[in-house]
Amino acid sequence: MKLSDLRPTPGSVRKPKRVGRGNASGHGTYSTRGGKGQTARSGYRMPPAFEGGQTPLWKRTPKRGFKNPHRKSYAFVNVGQLNERFADGAEITPKILEEQGIIKKFLNGVKILGDGPLSKRLIVKAHKFSKSAKEKIIAAGGQAIALLPEEPKEQPASAPPAQPKAEPHKTEPTEPAKPKKKAAPAGEPKEKKPAKPKTPKKSEEKSGK
Repeated sequence: MKLSDLRPTPGSVRKPKRVGRGNASGHGTYSTRGGKGQTARSGYRMPPAFEGGQTPLWKRTPKRGFKNPHRKSYAFVNVGQLNERFADGAEITPKILEEQGIIKKFLNGVKILGDGPLSKRLIVKAHKFSKSAKEKIIAAGGQAIALLPEEPKEQPASAPPAQPKAEPHKTEPTEPAKPKKKAAPAGEPKEKKPAKPKTPKKSEEKSGK
């Protein structure tokens, strides 16, 4: 077998379509580009949601609301519920609350709210506490233990007092120093400048003619 005898598998290689070679070829005049206009030009690309210029479907559909992807949801329990369900000195954890049927799902944690009276000394362990709930638990002699560290509140940084800007020192342009004339020694006569020759005036030239 020689290199010139090698041939591709029948059907694997097809001749390219030759367009714009006259109407007899079947692909003349418009060269498979349809009619004239936007689609007949080079570089044309139809967007995937284009509907011929009318308002596309994704713009026509109503859009309402906003879902925050970073939102955290908590299971809420009031101190009044704890006062009714638990005995004095009891230790309460999220697992115990689920076993008692007070909460159904943990979600992102358990938060204790301050609604209702609290007269029992309870040790409450939860992910978050409201300000009023924490005050009531501590006032009754109990403990409010947070399972999540409290997020520090961002305080606006106190800006340093603005200092007046120092004006740039303006330097006046200095003239180059003129060389000083040497003073003539005493007793010597001063040199006289030679007199300039007088040029005849036009009136004098006319009268001379």
